[in-house]
Amino acid sequence: MANDAVAGNALRVAPAQPEATDDPVRGVLAAFTKDLVTGVDDTLAAFLATEVDALTEIDAAMGGFAATAREAVLTGGKRVRPTFAYWGWRGVVGGEAALPDVLPALSALELLHTFALVHDDVMDASETRRGRPTAHRAAAARHRAAGHRGDPDRYGEAVAVLIGDLCMVWADRLMAHAAVPADRLLDVRRCYDQMRVETVAGQFLDVLGEQDAANWSVDRALRVARYKTASYTVQRPLLFGACLAGADADGPLIAAYTRYGLAVGEAFQLRDDLLGVYGDPATTGKPAGDDLRTGKPTALLMLARQLADPAQRRALDRAGAVTDAPGVARLADLVRETGAMARVERMISERVAEALAALDTAPIDETARTALTGLATAATARRA
Repeated sequence: MANDAVAGNALRVAPAQPEATDDPVRGVLAAFTKDLVTGVDDTLAAFLATEVDALTEIDAAMGGFAATAREAVLTGGKRVRPTFAYWGWRGVVGGEAALPDVLPALSALELLHTFALVHDDVMDASETRRGRPTAHRAAAARHRAAGHRGDPDRYGEAVAVLIGDLCMVWADRLMAHAAVPADRLLDVRRCYDQMRVETVAGQFLDVLGEQDAANWSVDRALRVARYKTASYTVQRPLLFGACLAGADADGPLIAAYTRYGLAVGEAFQLRDDLLGVYGDPATTGKPAGDDLRTGKPTALLMLARQLADPAQRRALDRAGAVTDAPGVARLADLVRETGAMARVERMISERVAEALAALDTAPIDETARTALTGLATAATARRA
């Protein structure tokens, strides 16, 4: 029944054609990405409905737990990873291949993303995500409201860890629904596994950096960006899509995707660094200045320390100790005054240029080339 539900929803999605417009990038993204996001959301909703029902049969409390996990997946999100995977696939197969065959695999990346977000929020003690309480905070609130015994915060963290674990299992299960040859799905799985390993490596370095910020550096901050974000946000999803299409692992297309994905992924994280300090909470869904409150050794903060004069550096050393809004605002102004903000903006522009250069000679479908050109800019100039 789960396979039928997923396939039934997927069959509603067919490749669209670019709209007539003076901006070809805007036309391609409007035509294709809307159908893709609809397809991913429908696929996830159908799959999760079946999964939540199955868990409810175990125990009524399991149903509530599973529904919370489902909400974490379906509420908000830009579907960035399935989008890059889709264009990685479309770049190989062109415009005629049937999207429903690969929708379960593309949608599985969103479950993997939810796993990473929920665990990341626990590790960062984040209060909000996408404008709503994080999973561990919501679970702790329910614990308090019910008057249960024990520490509500500890309970919330435990529940969130399990929600993340469940999303990881769901991702594996949904990926198996993709209608591709078994040997190709094995290659896809190898790419997927490498993406997960690199994500864990990047996450560990991120945690380590917060504990050893005094010995961190711009290079290590960029290494975190490479493995925590670039790998599983852009580079590996692109390669994942190419694997779904049966691309030659040693061919020039894979080399171009690798180069493009690393550049856009690093730029994506650098934009996150800026949004973490200067973003509008109404747009980002997270409080402004969180990275300064925690002293997170992002590339932005490491560059600020590198560029600062002695007095500025002493003030920046207070990052992580200042928690009041006026103090955080002063630190944000100080980071800007060092020139670090402008430097990061230049680094983003340089990486976007590198990504576009990788596309110039890549042997890919022209529509995909246009879309990936637009995505390189859209993903790195965003406000959320």
